[in-house]
Amino acid sequence: MTIFVKIAISSPEYKFSRMKFRVYLIFLVLILCTAFCSLKAQSDDWRAHLEQLAEEELSEAIVENMFQELTMLESNPMNLNTVSREELERFPLLNFEQATNLADFLEKNRPIYTVFELRNVSYLNFNTVELILPFFYVGELEKMKPSVTEILKHGRSEIQFRFDKNLNRRAGYGEFSDSILERYPNRKYRGEDFYTSLKYSFAYRDKVQFGLLGEKDAGEPFFKKDYPKGYDHYGFHLIIRDLGKLKTLAMGDYRLSFGQGLILNNDFMLSKTWATNNIIRRTQDPKRHFSTAENGFFRGVAAVFGFNNIKVTTFYSNKQFDANLSNNGEITSFKTDGYHRTPSEMEKKHNSREQVTGININYRKKQFQIGISAIHHTYNRIYHPVIHEYNYYHLRDSSNINASIDYSYRFNRLSFAGEAAIAKNGAVATTNMIQYTASNLFSLSALYRYFPVSYNALHAQAFSDGSRVQNENGLYVGATFSPLRKLSITMYVDIFRFPWVKNQVDKPSKGIDIYFLGTYAVNRNSNFELRYKFKQKEQNARYPDKNSRTVLPYNTQKIRLRYNNTLNSGWNFRTTMDAALYRQKHFPQEKGFMLSQNIGYRGSEKIQSDLFVGYFKSDTFAARLYSYERNILTTFYMPSFYGEGMRLALSGRYNITSRFSFSAKIGHTHYFDRKTIGSSTEQITGNSRTDVFTYLRWRF
Repeated sequence: MTIFVKIAISSPEYKFSRMKFRVYLIFLVLILCTAFCSLKAQSDDWRAHLEQLAEEELSEAIVENMFQELTMLESNPMNLNTVSREELERFPLLNFEQATNLADFLEKNRPIYTVFELRNVSYLNFNTVELILPFFYVGELEKMKPSVTEILKHGRSEIQFRFDKNLNRRAGYGEFSDSILERYPNRKYRGEDFYTSLKYSFAYRDKVQFGLLGEKDAGEPFFKKDYPKGYDHYGFHLIIRDLGKLKTLAMGDYRLSFGQGLILNNDFMLSKTWATNNIIRRTQDPKRHFSTAENGFFRGVAAVFGFNNIKVTTFYSNKQFDANLSNNGEITSFKTDGYHRTPSEMEKKHNSREQVTGININYRKKQFQIGISAIHHTYNRIYHPVIHEYNYYHLRDSSNINASIDYSYRFNRLSFAGEAAIAKNGAVATTNMIQYTASNLFSLSALYRYFPVSYNALHAQAFSDGSRVQNENGLYVGATFSPLRKLSITMYVDIFRFPWVKNQVDKPSKGIDIYFLGTYAVNRNSNFELRYKFKQKEQNARYPDKNSRTVLPYNTQKIRLRYNNTLNSGWNFRTTMDAALYRQKHFPQEKGFMLSQNIGYRGSEKIQSDLFVGYFKSDTFAARLYSYERNILTTFYMPSFYGEGMRLALSGRYNITSRFSFSAKIGHTHYFDRKTIGSSTEQITGNSRTDVFTYLRWRF
């Protein structure tokens, strides 16, 4: 790592000021300090998976839902002596084979005396065990079904309060005259300049879950005169499980997934990296939606009934949503950011309504499973996007119906799965996959998908490169293996085609996505990571002159070198060098790099803290870099940067008592190459931005 720093300093391409030179000296000292420290085991972190999803630009609501679900599971670990097979199958970090083998192991070996007995489970390698350890603990066996009194007595309540504020004045909070606002009413936010949310939850294991939440974004009115008082968004959920034949009852806000997601999935989503050994999805029982995300969930009731080897899931949802409307009241697009800060945004709040109903019948016997599903949804308005060539085949109607059949079969260490779905217009989409797990040290996955341009399923979310289950064919092959005792490798190749034109791509196009991650364990206490990602696609370009438009290939390359270790005293260090290269054919290459250091402390039951320092330099937005910094509980925030500057983030948690804790984070970004940050109502006059995040948690 020292070599890289010296090269960066001495290279004639970058001439640093004295301050920047001192920054690099600080990095050098930090790196050298970590190299001479005594070490301790470094566990894998599920947060890295979400960072990968965010970098792949998956929907912000999906990433936030996943982050909050995993945070909740980590904060409420499962007892290995009482966890059920169904709970393990719902646990998103285990694939079906891993969950099945873990359930078999627990049934044969209970009582379990230590979580480290997980290392004796087949299909769970060392990295997987380290990944899931925070989600389990060892407690007493449960001898009988609890009564209502015992549930109320032993259930856990929790109150969460969050308050975030940007310390810089943004244009949308400026002072404007009445005449200016009369002419440009959307120049000013009508609410306060802070974010806040309040949550209450009650849970008894996963048997009973109840919650209420309220949330407002920065700029939305809270206690402003002439506007409704209180939070902008409210949520509610109640989940009850194991009531005889009624396996699950969900009311309020919930999420669902059928099969491989070709007709319905607003639940957990896998990245291409994660899919190398966890590619097969399965129909999930309803889960609570306790995120503050204002879309990506259902609101109504869902029920799961069990009859021997058959499970039947039914649901109904009736929910208002935001939409952009045409002059004649038709929906032209969905507004999914959840913001209601200006008169224009407020006019769109809950201006449309959707009703959704569906059913899944699933049969499982030993290693074989088959399911049939159907979903029907209606809008109270016609959905009619403005016609362009790329969206010519998009749904234009007030309703749609989809049906599918999915299957999976496991034969020893070989698993097959797939789904075929049909839309209202008769278009058929399919996806099929195979996964082979030779041992804890080797797994191989392959997936083929065929999504016609005429296939429409607006609640689908399946494995794909694009954002819609439409207009894509592709073949994915991924593998995880350990060629040497201390070396583990994860890699994949995804080749795909878009048979019809896309937005900003005026002809059918193709692409390839290649990924390599090598992790070398220096010993059980520290490791190096080398990651390389290459992705090539096609898009419109002004070539050979500004008056011409043609489709040209472009590629993005991302390289990362990282060193992790943890001190015996509880300090941990993560040193990272990131580089990004972007090039479109016939145009110059655009470059960016980021050098960052993260220092964390976990050596006390009272205090936890993290410090992140990073320097970045990027030519353009296409070569932007991401900040992989620690966030406070329930808050997922991974900013990206381009230009030249520094990023500093300090976060910490103080456990005032065993049940009451306070967390805070301050993030500061300073740019060397600009005088303003952002644009429009979010513009900051100046070259620095500072954000504060706070979080209170009371468990009782």
